[in-house]
Amino acid sequence: MNKYSELICEKYAQIGSNDLGYIEDALGAVMQVLDDIVRNEHVPQELKDKAAYAAANLLISDFDVK
Repeated sequence: MNKYSELICEKYAQIGSNDLGYIEDALGAVMQVLDDIVRNEHVPQELKDKAAYAAANLLISDFDVK
């Protein structure tokens, strides 16, 4: 967990303690966020490229992305 931001660790703890709801389709949620980043005109192109690359890798992987 040390390689992730403080905010991610905080959300992880909130889900673990049931203060925040768990998302059944976590990969689908990740894909939606990555797509939102790519479509956002205010996001720098470098970050859009990273998001698109990560999303494409998820889609081509063995994961069940819905």
